[in-house]
Amino acid sequence: MFESAELGHKTAKTDYEEAVPALRAQLLDAQFDLLELKDFAVVVLINGIDGAGKGETVNLLNEWMDPRHIQTWAFDAPSTEESERPFMWRFWRALPPKGKIGVLFGNWYTEPIHARAKKISKRAELDQQLDRINRFEAMLVREGVLLIKFWFHLSKEGQKQRLKTLEKDPKTRWRVTERDWKYYALYDRYRETAEHVLRNTSTGMAPWLVVDGSDPRYRALLVGRTLLDALRKRIEAAQKGWAPRQTAAPLPPSLDNLNLLNSLTLNQEMGKKEYAEQLELYQGRLALLCRSEKFRQRALVLVFEGGDAAGKGGAIRRITAALDARQFRIIPIAAPTEEERAQPYLWRFWRHLPRQGKVAIFDRSWYGRVLVERVEGFCSEADWMRAYAEINDFEDQLIGAGALVVKFWLAISPEEQLARFKEREAEPHKRFKITAEDWRNREKADAYAQAVCDMVDRTSTESAPWTLVEADNKLYARIKVLRTLCERLEAALV
Repeated sequence: MFESAELGHKTAKTDYEEAVPALRAQLLDAQFDLLELKDFAVVVLINGIDGAGKGETVNLLNEWMDPRHIQTWAFDAPSTEESERPFMWRFWRALPPKGKIGVLFGNWYTEPIHARAKKISKRAELDQQLDRINRFEAMLVREGVLLIKFWFHLSKEGQKQRLKTLEKDPKTRWRVTERDWKYYALYDRYRETAEHVLRNTSTGMAPWLVVDGSDPRYRALLVGRTLLDALRKRIEAAQKGWAPRQTAAPLPPSLDNLNLLNSLTLNQEMGKKEYAEQLELYQGRLALLCRSEKFRQRALVLVFEGGDAAGKGGAIRRITAALDARQFRIIPIAAPTEEERAQPYLWRFWRHLPRQGKVAIFDRSWYGRVLVERVEGFCSEADWMRAYAEINDFEDQLIGAGALVVKFWLAISPEEQLARFKEREAEPHKRFKITAEDWRNREKADAYAQAVCDMVDRTSTESAPWTLVEADNKLYARIKVLRTLCERLEAALV
């Protein structure tokens, strides 16, 4: 894959000096068009051989364009905080908003390539990582991100000469370390690994551009013009109202009226005395579990979804009463803010993921895309259809990083919901809980029920199953939530 990048491409100094002023002006114009439109974000990945000019080229881009609207990130080995979360967490935090450009050094490709070249990981493990990267990048592109991937290349002899040249010059000697020569000794393995990575991740949505790094002027013009062309094409498309073509697979229609929700017996019985005994029992068990030594190596992510007035808040309060206030955080999810709308959908949830030993409680969650956004038409059918796979992948990453994901759907009958609505309207201290939107949602009960059933069918996995909670009796529902949570924790902490 690197033959063309080893031909020794060169640009004459006079040609370079003639081309740069116009290129700079055009890049600035495109950058400000991007900023004005705020229709999409740009992510530029910088990877390649040490000494191939990655840093110099990025410095030039920051010089040629307005650095206020370029976010440059250089990732080293993960910090302790980053290591306690899924691998992709720190990269999600670096994604630029719409209208901005993000340049990422040491991105999600670096660690898998290093691990394989050093024989720390096996080919099968690398391929699993590449599959996940492909899914992640496909999601970014479908969310509207313009993804540009550069691989800066040098031949083995070219890298050797580059390192020697830098070492000889007192002004650049500091840039060459023992680590660089160690990587040079592994050149053949790095090249083989890089070829495998580029071959398996150069997709129609996000292809790689291999840059000959031997000549500074050539590589600078190539990268600058590539970025300019990509920006121009996408800006022109956005101005014309173009959007990526999306299709959605059909959902099978129900042939009868039986579904997961109407098969539940919602009016379960539990008296106050039994409730008090069970509450003390399970809150005590939960407190011990979350204070155990084993829990310090895990994180807990709780997801609460349910119909309006189903009792999510009450169930959450019975959980937090058993926890140390320093240990948990409740994240209420409402309509996305302007900042959140400028990012891929899952971004606002990635930013709230807990560290090891901590608990994140989501009062509504990422499932909004396949529930309220689906029913109310806030996103396209293609968006919510692909969300099932993206959510499963997201939760799989949480679990792979040591988190326990526990999901509850609190189900309530229309009759009980109506009674609670009227109670909220009648009592001054509960009136704030009822809105006109709650009443409107009742008119779409069938559509919401279908969305819930599809959600459970498509996202209830072995490692992150849904627990359906019969919630007409609040006391029963709270105990079922606590009991289920304790059982899941006990199984995970064995």
